[in-house]
Amino acid sequence: MKNKPHTRLRTNTRRRAILFVFAFAIAILGFSSNAFAEGGSEATEAPTGFLSIVFAGGVVGAIMILILLALSLTAAYLIFDQIMTIRRKDIMPPGLSETVRESLVAGNVKDAKQACVDHPSLLSFVLMNGISELKYGWSATEKALEDALAEQSARLLRKVEYLSVIGNIAPMVGLLGTVIGMIAAFQQVASNQAGSAPQLAEGIYQALVTTVGGLIVAIPAIGAFAIFRNRIDQFIAEAAYVAQHVFSPLRPTKTKKS
Repeated sequence: MKNKPHTRLRTNTRRRAILFVFAFAIAILGFSSNAFAEGGSEATEAPTGFLSIVFAGGVVGAIMILILLALSLTAAYLIFDQIMTIRRKDIMPPGLSETVRESLVAGNVKDAKQACVDHPSLLSFVLMNGISELKYGWSATEKALEDALAEQSARLLRKVEYLSVIGNIAPMVGLLGTVIGMIAAFQQVASNQAGSAPQLAEGIYQALVTTVGGLIVAIPAIGAFAIFRNRIDQFIAEAAYVAQHVFSPLRPTKTKKS
C-alpha cells in the first residue's frame, strides 16, 4: 500500500509556517534597517549597538550574516512546521483505534477500512496496512505493521534531520566568517605601520560577531531537533502498542496438546 499524503493538512501547515517565517524575516529586516540608520548617522563613531556591530564587519561579514539569516529562517520554518505536524491528535486521532478494533472483532473489515480513510494520520496508515494483509495470515499482518511503522518513522524524522544539519553548519559558517575577518584585521594592521592595538581589537570583535550569530542559530536548532526526535520516538512507540492492541483479538492462540 502506498503512502497517500494528507494534502489538505500539509498545505495548511506549510502556509502557516511560511507566514510565520515572513513575519520573522520582516522583524529582522526592521531591526537591520534601524541599525543601518544608526550606523549612517554616527559614521565617525565606533558602532556600539549589537546590530550596528553585526553590520560593521565589511563585505565578508555581511555575506556570512546573510547566510546565517537564511539558515535561521529555514530553521524557523522547520520548527514551526514540526510544531504543527507532530501532534498527538494528528498522529493518533482519538477513538480511531477503538473503532477499528470493534469493526475487526465483528468481522466488518469494510467499516475498519472506512474508519482509517475518514481519519488520515500515521496510525490510520499503519492500521490500513495491517488490514490489507489480514487475508495472508497473522505473520504477514504483523510484518506489514512493522514495515508501516518504520516507513512513517523515517518520513517524520527525514524533515527533522534538517534541523540537525543546520545546527552543525551554522557554527562552521560563523567560524569561517570569524577566521576571514581576523585574517583581514591582522593584514590591515601589518600593512599599516601606524596600526595600533585599538584598531586590531576593533577588527577582531567585528569578526567574532559571525561566530556569535552561528551559535545563536545553532543552539535553538539543535535543541528543537532533540525535542522533536524524542516526540517522534514516543509517538511511534505508542502507535506500535496501539496497533498491536487493535489486532490482538485476531492473533491466533496456541492450543495445548493433550
